[in-house]
Amino acid sequence: MQTIVSWILAVGAVGFGVAVFVVDSMARATFALLASFLCVGGELLLLDLDYLGVLIVLMMIMEMLIMAVFMIMYMMNPGGLMPMVMVHNQRGALAISIATFAAMAAGVFLVRWPDRRGMPPPDPTFSLGEAIMESKMLVMMVIGIAILATMISAVVLATDRGRYDRPSAAPTERDGGAP
Repeated sequence: MQTIVSWILAVGAVGFGVAVFVVDSMARATFALLASFLCVGGELLLLDLDYLGVLIVLMMIMEMLIMAVFMIMYMMNPGGLMPMVMVHNQRGALAISIATFAAMAAGVFLVRWPDRRGMPPPDPTFSLGEAIMESKMLVMMVIGIAILATMISAVVLATDRGRYDRPSAAPTERDGGAP
């Protein structure tokens, strides 16, 4: 069952990746890219790389939502009401794509892959974090939480509207508040 789901996610990731360049709308391209990344995150979850899979899913959802907001604010045609071409310099892009694919495919078949030594670790996520961060892993986790709190605080402090700036939320004399 895991193999079938893996193949479905792999085909979905490639299919949605192709759709990014086929659709004629920035909004559709954004959501196709999001779906492609979600499939990749699902693949990582299937490989028991829970932390990386969840991280990719959460990061891509937030990134694509931010991209959609800016796209709606600044694009002349965010919804695709007027047809548009999503690829520029099609011949050059096709030549570069074919050359890159051929080089990567040649690498797969021509490079001597090392033989596996040992068994996979019982917790691959912990092992990956330890390999990347070594003894500084706890410090980086605390800094990550501090950075998240700073970003949330900056967004809250950047808004010049408060709780009572909306007419429906303002207290009235009947509610016991100031007029």
